[in-house]
Amino acid sequence: MELRQLHCFVAVAEELHFGRAAERLMLGQPAVSQQIRRLERELKVELFDRSPRHVRLTPAGQRFLPAARDVLAAERAAHATAATLRTPDRLRLGTVTGLGERLERILDTYQRDAPGIHVELHAHPVAERLARLADGRIDAAFVRGAIPTDDDGSAAQIRYLPLWQDELAVALPARHPLAAQPDIDLADLAGLPLRLTERRNHPSLVDLVLGACRAAGFEPVPGPASSTLQDTLAAIGTGTPMWTVLYAANARMMQVRRVAFRPLRAPGLALPVALAVRRSAPLPRLLLSACRPACDDQDP
Repeated sequence: MELRQLHCFVAVAEELHFGRAAERLMLGQPAVSQQIRRLERELKVELFDRSPRHVRLTPAGQRFLPAARDVLAAERAAHATAATLRTPDRLRLGTVTGLGERLERILDTYQRDAPGIHVELHAHPVAERLARLADGRIDAAFVRGAIPTDDDGSAAQIRYLPLWQDELAVALPARHPLAAQPDIDLADLAGLPLRLTERRNHPSLVDLVLGACRAAGFEPVPGPASSTLQDTLAAIGTGTPMWTVLYAANARMMQVRRVAFRPLRAPGLALPVALAVRRSAPLPRLLLSACRPACDDQDP
């Protein structure tokens, strides 16, 4: 029995979908299916009831799931302990999109104060980012939005240190009449299709925007789901009436001639940013100190 087989089994058991489990594990779906089959052959039991329409745990799979989770929890604990024994010659930092110049300033300050420490940046979806933090594969991570929960207990191993609020801006066609305004009232966007990423990609952002629209008295017209920000801005740049949101720090760094970026009228929209660290590890005081100027530099 191998740990990768257990990782695949638990992911499929929690997602009840081989494709979603493969995305979560950043593997190909055939590889996940192969690992499950090998595990079933070794255990000599069927763990899943498979059909073209659904995937379900068999009774044997239901009994095996807690044991598999216990093994993976022990693996994470071992990684976390090993991480505390290493000489700190590098900082492995999980990042989020849209930090803009803030991240540059943080890195400049940190590397000035800790010149002997090499900084490695790791970009992963939030669930993967926190899993890597919990098991010691990274040392700290930026997290945007509400503090995540984790059914397997890794959230209890993580401490969240509040940093700043990330303001959101609106992107819409440069030729649209609203683009002539210095700022935009959310209610003025009621008739335009809204392009957003799928909720599973960024639940905090999607919930914030949809909730604010409803509070402003309208249900947004759904546009096509966004694949990447670049594709979304390209579609908006064609002039087709639609809008999206992005982080104001990111918008200030962009030069897209056919797209207008405008702030939302007060009170606006913002998501909190925190630094996530392991509770068992010493506080990264130099990193926190480097974040303080960014915390003080509020978006206009």
